[in-house]
Amino acid sequence: VYAADPLPSWNEGPARDRILQFVHTVTNESGPGYVEPAARIATFDNDGTLWLEYPLYTQLVFALDRVKELAPQHPEWKTTQPFKAVLDGDMEKVAESGMKGLMEIIMATHAGMTANEYEEVAATWLNTRKNDRFDRLYSELIYQPMLELLDFLRANGFKTFIVSGGGIAFMRPITEQAYGIPPEQVVGSRIKSEYAVRDGKGVVVRQPEIGFIDDKSGKPVGIYEHIGRRPILAVGNSDGDFEMVEYAT
Repeated sequence: VYAADPLPSWNEGPARDRILQFVHTVTNESGPGYVEPAARIATFDNDGTLWLEYPLYTQLVFALDRVKELAPQHPEWKTTQPFKAVLDGDMEKVAESGMKGLMEIIMATHAGMTANEYEEVAATWLNTRKNDRFDRLYSELIYQPMLELLDFLRANGFKTFIVSGGGIAFMRPITEQAYGIPPEQVVGSRIKSEYAVRDGKGVVVRQPEIGFIDDKSGKPVGIYEHIGRRPILAVGNSDGDFEMVEYAT
């Protein structure tokens, strides 16, 4: 399916041409490269691919805000890394802690919350917190060319998934609104959760323990365990996406 211009924000050039040719090849029923719709799986990284990543991960900004908000209740954070670095404003030290450090911050600031409570906090932050540089809401800082690519793929029978190192529970409240990707098509890092009954109601409660890091070599594992099909197209922007792209090819 081709609109007059399916990718209007894309520059003319080999990248755009290869995308158009690829989609034509896999959807041409009379051609040797035809792929049945059920197998047309496309996976997209999120940070730096679909939404803003530089100079800090969106989820890291969220976590830093939460550390500062909750710091009065945790005096031990003044001497414990990576929380000390957050409170000191030492972003270089925070960045050195990587995805593991981010997950530690997330665990400390959000463990004990129910899944619904966390999703509400995350969604509220994304829809109310403005980025300092662009003075726009974080929920608005997404890449138009990628939105066009997602729409183009779906119009041609693809099922689009997010496969990100970011937290699955942080992304899910916003992905359908932002990209048209429902929460069940989001794969990400996660902390462990347990079932509990609170006030007579069954809930899922977040635990202070890392469950899975969906980054680098973890991405193919996350795809296998969550999607169950090997993608025929993978889109990313960093070495954290290499194994996912390798798996797709």
